[in-house]
Amino acid sequence: MSSSTHALQRRGLTLVLASTLLGFGASAPAADFPVKPIRFVVPYAAGGTTDLVARTVGQKVADKLGQPVVVENKPGAGGNLGMDAVAKAPADGYTIGFGAISTNALNPHVYKSMPFDPRKDFTAISLLGHSTIVVEVNAASPIKTVADLIEAAKKTKGMTYATAGAGTSMHLSAVLFEQMTGTDLTHVAYRGSAPGITDLLGGHIGLMFDNLPASLPHIQQGKLRALAVAGKARSASLPNVPTLAEAGLPGYAVDPWFGVYGPAGLPAPVLKALSQAFVEALALPEVKDKLAQAGFTPRSSSPQELAALGASEYERLGAVARKANMTTD
Repeated sequence: MSSSTHALQRRGLTLVLASTLLGFGASAPAADFPVKPIRFVVPYAAGGTTDLVARTVGQKVADKLGQPVVVENKPGAGGNLGMDAVAKAPADGYTIGFGAISTNALNPHVYKSMPFDPRKDFTAISLLGHSTIVVEVNAASPIKTVADLIEAAKKTKGMTYATAGAGTSMHLSAVLFEQMTGTDLTHVAYRGSAPGITDLLGGHIGLMFDNLPASLPHIQQGKLRALAVAGKARSASLPNVPTLAEAGLPGYAVDPWFGVYGPAGLPAPVLKALSQAFVEALALPEVKDKLAQAGFTPRSSSPQELAALGASEYERLGAVARKANMTTD
């Protein structure tokens, strides 16, 4: 065998070894995931439903993955600001986001300018569950029932109501309420539930559509009065409070859902590790009990199930938003 042939064989062996080593190097970060803290972006203000769920579940996910899960509240633009940060983060699993029915289905049909496309810019990881929206007033209000509310809203044109933000499921709930009752309310959008609740407690605003977990302690303390819940069924936390359908609006139902998303293109091993950790965390009795007591219904899913839900809700809520002419800057 000639020296040139030996040289070619050695070169070929070197290329094979180099390719193999490069292959191991490329897959090692995914196979070893995670090796550093994970940033969990909550696109809403601290103190609300999403914050409670993220911190409760995030701690258990951290235990299972062996790395801290650092919750970062990044509110603004109905959740778009925070989820945009997730969409533009490296697809390595170290930045994930708390998506919702609003950010991943409704907002694209409501906001005139969207920084991301929820159908293309995320990797679905797992459903987190469903919340309950409560229609509430200050306990000192003369409005004691949904019928009272409808009567007052018809007498007071432009009655103001608070929500945790424009384009949220709470905003959607109010718009549907207006459509079904023939009322004309004025929306006051806050940056999260907490500041809206503060103004409701202070008597600065008379009505609020809010996610139940944030308002429940104030309802239980007798500071706020729950008139109805917006979902298909009553809340186990407020068994004596009717649904809006039961209170005279047959067919009314809004059940907000939430899920975990990463940037588009998460490596399969990373997606599997994250999905499994969230599924296992949400199955823990202490997590289920704590969230249920707060008015949240925990439920995990496969990445495929969450992706399918987001796609179908995108189409459904687009039709709702167009019919209601829901728009915001």
